[in-house]
Amino acid sequence: MANTDLKRNCLITILALLLATLVSWLFYMATGSTNNISIIYVLAVALIARYSSGYTPGILASVVSVFIVNAVFTYPYGTLNFTMAGYPLTFLGILSVSIITSATTTHLKSQARQIQEQERLLLEADKEKMRANLLRAISHDLRTPLTAIIGSSSAYLENKDELSGAEQDALVRGIQEDANWLLHMVENLLTVTRIDADTASVVKTEESVEEVVAEAVTRLKKRLPDVSVKVKVPDEFYMIPMDATLIEQVIINLLENAARHSGSSEPIELNVWPNGNSMQFDIIDYGKGIEEERLSSIFDGDAAYSRTGSSEAFKGMGIGLSICKTIISAHKGTITAENHSRGAKFSFTLPM
Repeated sequence: MANTDLKRNCLITILALLLATLVSWLFYMATGSTNNISIIYVLAVALIARYSSGYTPGILASVVSVFIVNAVFTYPYGTLNFTMAGYPLTFLGILSVSIITSATTTHLKSQARQIQEQERLLLEADKEKMRANLLRAISHDLRTPLTAIIGSSSAYLENKDELSGAEQDALVRGIQEDANWLLHMVENLLTVTRIDADTASVVKTEESVEEVVAEAVTRLKKRLPDVSVKVKVPDEFYMIPMDATLIEQVIINLLENAARHSGSSEPIELNVWPNGNSMQFDIIDYGKGIEEERLSSIFDGDAAYSRTGSSEAFKGMGIGLSICKTIISAHKGTITAENHSRGAKFSFTLPM
């Protein structure tokens, strides 16, 4: 690795100084003046410091540049002469500017590397937190419907002869509902696999906001045909960079949560509007609202969360909201939850 860096530094330094000498010579031939040639070499030194590693290439290039200016572009040409009146001061000035420029550029580059490393560590920490939240939510959300399916199927098999037709139908219907919900959860999990595991990001394309919202509502109506949703989108046509499939899943999750857990039959509102440099999506229900102590951790897959305190009310909330946060974070957006005077409001933004 060190040998590779040495070769790279030497190549960058030699090429930059040769290019600076060529440009300086062309400038001298075109103008007949050597007054501004030192500036060309200072720029070359800055470029060397920027694209090489360590302090040595920039400082070495500074010294070599001064000698080239003296030997090639200072009378008497072709010889080194540091004895002319005023030239020692000029020499020190050019050398000082070159060295300071080189050192400053190298220091800034080192700081940039440190910032990138800190950002990488923060990203890793966020990824681990997301993974832990998803696992915690999955462990709870899988157990609840599976336990219900096992209990209902056991009751049906062990007491089939004693159960009436209506009771048998009720047990089978419950198994069917829990199985459908498990299928929905698996779809959620498969959706998250579209997020890059290494960078916690997604592949975005320009998508029509109106079409994405319409597709999400259509998919929700197939699953919950009795749900009423009032949609309001901007009159102006907007194309937003996003993964349409993932954002549709977020909208569906939030609408379904509002339909299942608000405890209200009033229509759910889905309002989309431009908010500064972002597009904001608001899902508003008119029901029981959210317990205040749960608001800060509602997207963290907290298995203790519910609106009513019952496990049935919670079913599906943990993993759905945790996945919503994962998807929006991968889009570099924000997602929040709050109460209003008559219910709950979930909002997320996508950068435009």
